[in-house]
Amino acid sequence: MARLILFNKPYDMLSQFTDRGTDAARATLSDCIAVPGVYPAGRLDRDSEGLLLLTDDGRLQSRIADPKYKLPKTYLAQVEGEVSDEALAALRRGVQLKDGLTRPAEAERIADPGLWPRNPPIRVRKSVPDGWISLTISEGRNRQVRRMTAAVGHPTLRLVRWRIGDWTLDGLAPGEWREERM
Repeated sequence: MARLILFNKPYDMLSQFTDRGTDAARATLSDCIAVPGVYPAGRLDRDSEGLLLLTDDGRLQSRIADPKYKLPKTYLAQVEGEVSDEALAALRRGVQLKDGLTRPAEAERIADPGLWPRNPPIRVRKSVPDGWISLTISEGRNRQVRRMTAAVGHPTLRLVRWRIGDWTLDGLAPGEWREERM
C-alpha cells in the first residue's frame, strides 16, 4: 500500500531532504519529516509555502508531478496592487510568458484568507495596496504563478499552494504533516 504524506512546507525551506547548495545550512524536509522512503512529488520553491505531497510510490509520484496528467493545483497569492477584472480575464485566457502561452487558469479575487503569519513577513509598502487571488493551474512551469501574476501587472508578494487535485492544506500549520490512506 502506497504512503502519501501531505506537508505544509514553510517559507524558506528547500523541497528536498538534503542541502547540497551553499556552505550555510538551509532548512530541508528532513527538519520536519522523519519518514524513510518517501520523496516529494514535485517541487515548491524555497520562497513559496504550502502543500507538498510526498510518497513512496513512483507511479503516484509521477501522476502528481508530471504535467501531462494536468492535475490542478490551487495557489493563494498575495499580489501587489488591486487586482483588476482585466488582469483576471488575462489569467483565465492564458498569459504569454518567455517560454510560451500558459494554459487558461481559474482565477478569482478573494478576501484575505487569514493564513498563518509568514516569517519573515512580506515587504509592505504603504503607498501600494495589495490583494489576494486564487489561481488554479494545470501545468507546472518553473515559478509559473509568480511569472503569470507579474505578466498581468501584479507581482506576487506571498505564494501559498493550497490544493493539489483533491488534497488540501486544510488543518495543517507550517511544518506539520499528516498521512493519507491510499
